[in-house]
Amino acid sequence: MPQTILFDDPKIRIQLLPFTYTRPVAGIRCGIHTLAEKWADRCHSTVSFQTEAYLATKYPEHVSGDNLYINGALCPDDHLTGIVKGLPHGTALVSQNGELLAVRTHSAWKASDGTNSLSVVEYAEPFTMIRNVWDIFGQNGAQIKIDYERIASLRKSAGVTDPFTHCYKPENIFVEEGAVIKASILNAENGPIYIGKNALVQEGSMIQGPFAIGENGVLAQGTKIRPNTTVGPFSKVGGEVSNCVVFGYSNKGHDGYLGNSVLGEWCNLGANTNNSNLKNDHTNVKLYSYATNMLADTGLLFCGLMMGDYSKAGISTMFNTGTVVGVSVNVFGAGFQNKHVPSFTWGGAAEGCMEYRFDKAVAVAKDTVSRRGVAFGQTEEDIMRAIFKNTRGQ
Repeated sequence: MPQTILFDDPKIRIQLLPFTYTRPVAGIRCGIHTLAEKWADRCHSTVSFQTEAYLATKYPEHVSGDNLYINGALCPDDHLTGIVKGLPHGTALVSQNGELLAVRTHSAWKASDGTNSLSVVEYAEPFTMIRNVWDIFGQNGAQIKIDYERIASLRKSAGVTDPFTHCYKPENIFVEEGAVIKASILNAENGPIYIGKNALVQEGSMIQGPFAIGENGVLAQGTKIRPNTTVGPFSKVGGEVSNCVVFGYSNKGHDGYLGNSVLGEWCNLGANTNNSNLKNDHTNVKLYSYATNMLADTGLLFCGLMMGDYSKAGISTMFNTGTVVGVSVNVFGAGFQNKHVPSFTWGGAAEGCMEYRFDKAVAVAKDTVSRRGVAFGQTEEDIMRAIFKNTRGQ
């Protein structure tokens, strides 16, 4: 069996910032699972990563005499997986547009090598690639369905046992062992609902599928979940949420609206935090691009907040349509915040912003992580330090 190595396409990695500051591309969650988890499941093996040097200690690359390199932004499906796993040695699989999808080699290979010295095979079938940050929520509903179908085909649901919970199309609802659902409404008529291991859906929650909540996730009392939403493991969500992805270990525990948005890990939105996801003039939303340091046209009418890991928003914070918040930001204050809040920023648009002291940012991150019983060691601090140095002056 070959070593499965998920590589970062350099162009795509930049387009997926700020989320790829703290993880390889394949660490992004879309659907029920991360892209890395999807490929590990399909390949029946552990995976390693070819990513930025400062991330390599936490996400190492393991090379052998038989290596299968897969583009970390690629979402697997049955047909594509079969083609990728069957690649001959010395072969590169590329799309009709020239995107590099996978490589099979006897020796180490780097993404910067491209298809040099390799035989090229063209893949002409449709496939899903997470190329931009808005693809994360844009593809989320379809990926929930694909992930759900695979889970449901392999295992049996524990079922909904609470007599006060009403289910529409219960055959489209999968409940893992240990999950608790109380006096809620689950509507899976338009897409499946997945409730993870030991998750808690509190009283009065209303859920429209497609929806997924991960292990130990919590929906607070009276939460309103609209379609195409994922709440990652160990996250708590309340209020109204529509077509969003919360990677994991993040909190939006109170009332407030979040739409067409993505939150990384270890984020926190204060009570009554809201975001806009539609412009009043109904024109396309523009989003800050790390590739150009300018606003880029998403081509979308609906696009909300993109927030990197370890970032927090004070109570009643307002985020404008198409806002990007970097890593380790503490944003607060009256009025709408800036469309781009750089990493390691402290403050808000009305109050003014200053650089978040690195020692203070690390202390807050350590405290945030330790509250969940998760280790924040030297490796994580070194990653934060590298991001701090690389983003100063943005």
